[in-house]
Amino acid sequence: MKILYGVQGTGNGHIARARIMAAAMAERDDIEVDFVFSGRSADDYFDMECFGEYRTFSGLTFATRKGQVSQWETLKNAKPLQLYRDIRQLDVSGYDLLLNDFEPVTAWAARRQGLTSISVSHQAAFSHDIPRASEHFTDKLIMRSFAPTDIQLGVHWFHFEKPIVPPFITDKPAPHPANSHTLVYLPFEELDDIQLLLEPLTEQHFVCFHPKVKQQLTQGHIEWHPPSKPGFRHALQHCSGVISNGGFELASESLQLKKKLLIKPLNGQFEQLSNLKTLMSLGLCQPLYQLDTDTVEDWLLEPASEGLQFPDDPTPMLDWIVAGDWHNTKPLCEALWKQVNFGPKTRERLMSLAF
Repeated sequence: MKILYGVQGTGNGHIARARIMAAAMAERDDIEVDFVFSGRSADDYFDMECFGEYRTFSGLTFATRKGQVSQWETLKNAKPLQLYRDIRQLDVSGYDLLLNDFEPVTAWAARRQGLTSISVSHQAAFSHDIPRASEHFTDKLIMRSFAPTDIQLGVHWFHFEKPIVPPFITDKPAPHPANSHTLVYLPFEELDDIQLLLEPLTEQHFVCFHPKVKQQLTQGHIEWHPPSKPGFRHALQHCSGVISNGGFELASESLQLKKKLLIKPLNGQFEQLSNLKTLMSLGLCQPLYQLDTDTVEDWLLEPASEGLQFPDDPTPMLDWIVAGDWHNTKPLCEALWKQVNFGPKTRERLMSLAF
């Protein structure tokens, strides 16, 4: 089976999920796959060797300013004519299937040319009746038309009795010392604002990754690092907790590693606000609605998280894809959710919640 795999390149969560899928696909003789990425400049991708000779397009992405979505910057940076040309020129005729992780060029090209397409993404979960927060008409329109596909297979921390599967996370928890650092990943916030947030907390060691940092720098109890997949993974494994925006993939990895979470959702981004709502309802994070040092100080005293245990092998999904009965998602969902381990406190909350 020859598969085209379209991946949204904005942020690193979509790419992290695609890496796990790419590694599993590379082990199979019955799957051939080509990757397409869009949403950032071609020069801004890193650690992409596992994707082979991938292609990139500008696509569409949301611009942010000072921790919130900027509608004006988003419209100013959009290139609709280029997007239209890319969609028309992308030939998908040699493929049996499109897998799509919220990527618009491949999704619309597949729709134009009649190629069957399946969303396997966190965004696809919002095509079903799941908990959400601050959703407006424009949000519904974007989720429906940004990267349309024939079949929507959502990815989330709970199934809500819908066609939703758990994330695949390969990392396992590692012991960390009692005085271990706190990992900070707030890519949509300004560096000076993060510095002001953390500067007073001199008794805690912070390791911060940010796309605007160009070289490693230590300022007292705060370390600054440029984007680095191996460096970030090591920092995540050995931290005591994570301060991050409300992106899905990093929260999933943190839960798998039993790291406590302090979530600062991107203002104006209903998906991140909805993620925060779900995590709070499950008792798996604390909120940070604004960059407030007192809130961080209180959170640092919180106990460790019991976390969630997710599947680490996408083989059942690949078997389902190759089998070709794509509208029958129930057996796949049931098989994967049997592999998820909810802690006792989370199970108790799930029993008491009416989703």
